[in-house]
Amino acid sequence: MTIAQKFNLIFTAVFGALVIIAGIAIYQFLQYNARNEVLTQAQLMMQAAAAMRSYTNEQIKPLVGVRRTHEFHAQWVPAYAATQLFGYLRTKYPEYTYKEATLNPTNPRDRAVDWEVDVVNTFRNTPDVRQFVGERDTVAGRSLYLAQPIVVGASCLECHSTPNAAPPQMITQYTSPADGFGWRLNEVVGAQIVSVPASVSAKLADGALRALITALICFALITLIILNIVLGVIVVRPLGRVTAAAEAVTAGRLDVPDLPVSGKDEVAALADAFNRMRRSLLGAMTGRQR
Repeated sequence: MTIAQKFNLIFTAVFGALVIIAGIAIYQFLQYNARNEVLTQAQLMMQAAAAMRSYTNEQIKPLVGVRRTHEFHAQWVPAYAATQLFGYLRTKYPEYTYKEATLNPTNPRDRAVDWEVDVVNTFRNTPDVRQFVGERDTVAGRSLYLAQPIVVGASCLECHSTPNAAPPQMITQYTSPADGFGWRLNEVVGAQIVSVPASVSAKLADGALRALITALICFALITLIILNIVLGVIVVRPLGRVTAAAEAVTAGRLDVPDLPVSGKDEVAALADAFNRMRRSLLGAMTGRQR
């Protein structure tokens, strides 16, 4: 095995070990960053849904306020508007889901299931908590979720205080007209929940790790090529000249020219020592012939 081959083998082994050790450490950091990135995206979506609720409540409902006693359209409802907005967002972000999980909703699709009931009760039992992040197991795997409470405002009571106060068409539109009433001002009745599979952040971390490893491998290859060129010029070629000269002397050719000596490194010292040895041997041979 040549010096270059040994050097390449050692370099590859050392660099490979470093990449593995660094990859394990960096992957934890990438996972943390990817999780935060996913949750930041969920936060933006939550804010968009909240903004749609505010827009519908403050600008759309006043425009149709006069007609609400005679007719009802779901588009006037802030929760419906926010849910529809998120439906459009899902065309670009299909992994994310949104639900206004409510303990006593008018629309059956908003009824909270078991784990969502726990989320709502967390907000009901701890009023100071305005938002939190959780994880849960699903059939598809681990899932992250971001939740914030739905608090009853004065505008909510226009439809959800008593059936008599609600638009008649709203009552007849849903199959459970007894639901969605009895809400009280400032009561937490539900939670806005944005969910996303944990695999989304895992894919981001995996992609970032693959990109990093690819970059490191490319860097290692370029470095290895450059080092091999430098090794060839500084070490391998000079040693090759020493070897060729030594073989010539061994064959009895003492008239070979001196090897070039440049610098003060080990290779230069070896060439200088060989030159002195050849000259001494030549002097000894010449003295004997005389």
